[in-house]
Amino acid sequence: MSPALPAVGFKEWSLVCAALGSGAQSLILRKGGIHEGRGGFWWRHDRFFLFPTHFHEQITHFPWSSPAPVALTPAPEETHTIEFLAEVESKHQITDWGTVCRLAGLHFWTEDTLRERFDYSEATGISLAFLRVFRLSEPWTFPDENKFGGCRSWLDLPKPPENLRLTPVLDDATHAARQSRLAVLLAGGPAVEDA
Repeated sequence: MSPALPAVGFKEWSLVCAALGSGAQSLILRKGGIHEGRGGFWWRHDRFFLFPTHFHEQITHFPWSSPAPVALTPAPEETHTIEFLAEVESKHQITDWGTVCRLAGLHFWTEDTLRERFDYSEATGISLAFLRVFRLSEPWTFPDENKFGGCRSWLDLPKPPENLRLTPVLDDATHAARQSRLAVLLAGGPAVEDA
């Protein structure tokens, strides 16, 4: 596929990666890790692989479990497996809590989790990226390295296999409808009830 696949990973909870990869959700809301630096978190890359992390308490913060995601079962500690690539179609910095609340039907995070992220640090707010997610033609597994650890969002990955093919997890019409709903909500339109 052209352009060449990026050697960039984005660390995210395995449940979030599973929801994105199933098409149940198309956005990420992020505050950032402690290694983001003084400038804080931002969407530095517009195309990246979803790098699942296995945080045991994530089910209390992101209670999505239907169907039970395979991503909850971590790979052996010495390897990592990537199944999805994401492209950022729009990004927004949200500084109004009411706007965050209107997005509740588009994701599975709990309100308490998002409030904690929203209020964390002096810079009140949260970053949103609306994504087009693609499934890899086959899972990509590679060895663990020390650089993959820590509270950071972005990772330099090994060179991706050249024979990977990508298939969108949502058809064009469903994706466009979800994108339009997000635009309405960000503009102050009424909230929706289903993801």
